[in-house]
Amino acid sequence: MQLIKTKGIFLIILFSALSTLWLIEDSCVSSGVGKSKNNILFKATLFTPANSFTHGVEGPAVDKSGNIYAVNFSHEGTIGIIAPSGKPSLFVQLPDSSIGNGIRFDSHGNMLIADYKMHNVLQVDMKTKSISVYAHEDRMTQPNDLAIDSQDRIYASDPNFKLQTARVWRIDTNGKVTLLDSMAATANGIEVSPDEKKLYVGAGSEVFSYDLSSNGAISNKKLLIEFPDFGTDGMRCDIEGNLYIARFGKGTVAKVSPAGQLMKEITLTGKRPTNVAFGGKDGCTIYVTLMDIGNLESFRVDVPGRAWKMKKL
Repeated sequence: MQLIKTKGIFLIILFSALSTLWLIEDSCVSSGVGKSKNNILFKATLFTPANSFTHGVEGPAVDKSGNIYAVNFSHEGTIGIIAPSGKPSLFVQLPDSSIGNGIRFDSHGNMLIADYKMHNVLQVDMKTKSISVYAHEDRMTQPNDLAIDSQDRIYASDPNFKLQTARVWRIDTNGKVTLLDSMAATANGIEVSPDEKKLYVGAGSEVFSYDLSSNGAISNKKLLIEFPDFGTDGMRCDIEGNLYIARFGKGTVAKVSPAGQLMKEITLTGKRPTNVAFGGKDGCTIYVTLMDIGNLESFRVDVPGRAWKMKKL
């Protein structure tokens, strides 16, 4: 009986220790992050020099090695790579007249790029740097931003700025393109929730949520949040489902809860942030592309990003 009690106590202690480790892994504050001057939470600093990218800088995305990528390095039609230290250089030149916008990585490590000029989603083999057309759709106006689920299905926003309308598409792994919704506003940022039960789409000053089914269909569109001023651009979720949304024109990134509550706004140097991505060794650094300065800024957060977590699975 005593042996059974001892084993039981040992298992409880072991489980408690493992639970603590899991909590530490999913926290950005537990190891002292945020205590040093360079790691103050929610304080933005320059990451790349001003005008290291063009004013069409977008993306961004982070690979498994922690390298950051953004479109239009040095000149239009390129993808730039930025070492974790903040030094940018040319990664690839896109073919023909292609110009990229949103970037994501699939579960195989391939880079996927919204090519708004040629109505494509491009794929880059990261080892060979060969570029191919993953999907093409003539009906697209200009695929803008991308989201991806654990089945490697892509969700693309497709704004028509001239008509002030938009569409939302799904691209399956076989390249099939399906129209999910048409909107009476210019859709921009797009993201999948950590449990993959919601799809979020930003349109103007509003952000909408859809129920997302296991086969990639959407339904039950609802207004998540409407900002009283300025528009929204790119967005990404942390592992708790909070959205970090670029506020174009206001010069902030808004942290919004899954219930639609504005939790915090992080002030940037620039006024025209276009998109955000999670990276860093612990997934707790957010990189922001800024159109008006032609660069990236970064800041630390308290919880890792969904995309970073997916790369660890």
